[in-house]
Amino acid sequence: MNINIPGIRHGQSENFLLIAGPCVVESREITFATAEHLCGLSEKYQLPFVFKASYRKANRSRLDSFSGIGDIKALEILAAVKEKYSVPVITDIHNPEEAVIAARYVDVLQIPAFLCRQTDLLVAAAVTGKWINIKKGQFVSGASMKFGVGKVRDSGNNNIIVTDRGNMYGYQDIVVDFRNIPIIQKNGVPVIMDITHSLQQPNQDTGVSGGLPEMIETIGKAAISVGADGIFMETHPDPSSAKSDGANMLKLTETENLIKKLVALRKTINSFNNN
Repeated sequence: MNINIPGIRHGQSENFLLIAGPCVVESREITFATAEHLCGLSEKYQLPFVFKASYRKANRSRLDSFSGIGDIKALEILAAVKEKYSVPVITDIHNPEEAVIAARYVDVLQIPAFLCRQTDLLVAAAVTGKWINIKKGQFVSGASMKFGVGKVRDSGNNNIIVTDRGNMYGYQDIVVDFRNIPIIQKNGVPVIMDITHSLQQPNQDTGVSGGLPEMIETIGKAAISVGADGIFMETHPDPSSAKSDGANMLKLTETENLIKKLVALRKTINSFNNN
């Protein structure tokens, strides 16, 4: 599907959309280093790309978990990335009041999975006129996402993406039902697969989520094979030292190998579909 996010490059290509970046803005240096690397890959592989980082993490297990460096400071860093690299940027919002504030700095507003049913939040995001990425909650079916999409559309905004990130299976594991991709696409929206959060192992006794990053490529290949419109992933120069979600992030130096494989797979899938 055509995703006309303002400022996106290679938007008319048959490649998938890549949404990628660190989990949260930890510092200007890490954010810019990650953006520069990913923008280079976007150009090399003619890949539509949106840079992602949360300006604040509101959903933490422990009170002492890192949540951010300050809202405006982080948003200003995202705006600087947008200006320097000429790339659209996306960030999470957590309550209706944040929608207008974040919209001044970024191109896409993301609704976190655990808030995908929050009507006031969806409506506030919609009325900004920005593109809205609704992450499917771990607790809802793909079919039920028609209601979240409807809330945004009925508020006058048709610029909608839905991102799947799997479903809870027991207390400490997440699994992906790939049937959700075509099911959600029936709503006429692009569907992205989050290939890192879908490998989280939440609710650990330590209060820090675990993960299975060795399965990132497997989830990515499967998503492209069944027709996902894009891939969402979090990446960091050194996931072991990341201040949020390091256990399921992909190391930045490993992103090209994965992207190269997924781009090749997408071309193969396209060749079958065009015959």
